[in-house]
Amino acid sequence: MILLSDPVVSDMPIEECGEALIDLRTVAALRVDPRMAGTGTAYTHLRRSVVDRLVTAQSLLPSNLYLLVVEGYRPLALQARYFGAHVDRLRVTRPGQDDDWYRRQASRYISPPEVAPHVAGGAVDLTLCDADGAELWLGTEVNDTDTEACHTASTEVAPEAMENRRVLSAALGRVGMINYPTEWWHWSYGDRYWACVTQAPAARYGPANLPGM
Repeated sequence: MILLSDPVVSDMPIEECGEALIDLRTVAALRVDPRMAGTGTAYTHLRRSVVDRLVTAQSLLPSNLYLLVVEGYRPLALQARYFGAHVDRLRVTRPGQDDDWYRRQASRYISPPEVAPHVAGGAVDLTLCDADGAELWLGTEVNDTDTEACHTASTEVAPEAMENRRVLSAALGRVGMINYPTEWWHWSYGDRYWACVTQAPAARYGPANLPGM
């Protein structure tokens, strides 16, 4: 498994395509969950090609299921705060390790800011819901990190949750998005991690800027 802290990710070149960040609240085909609203409105944005892929993925789902977007774009400062806080927690719970160990361990669940797919506007955290907006159970809560159960291929979750993960993965995989294996909810396109996993010559997206953020 390639982690986001692996040098093969940071070594990937970027050929920025200049795609705009689109506000998902203007996309009728997609549903956006408000749980991240306390961080501002950045979370409702994604690069145009990512939005197009999500709309197509929605059309591939069974008619009674819907993608529920939890978080898209994340400003660099917020990503740095999340990563630093996770490293600090690890220093408390797993004392005595060197800086490289803490960085690699933290990157199993939160990306180092300089390569973060969310910062590029290419990553989305999402789950499934029904027609009434009720979330399906996929084995853990979104962002329930540091457990083996949150790994996409985990066998520690119930069969129903495994099937829901399979449905989500099938739709997103068919539109060219890739999953970060330690987080069933995290999918991306066009960022450095995507380029590394798909063996693309370069990432399409570098760090994005959203006016006012």
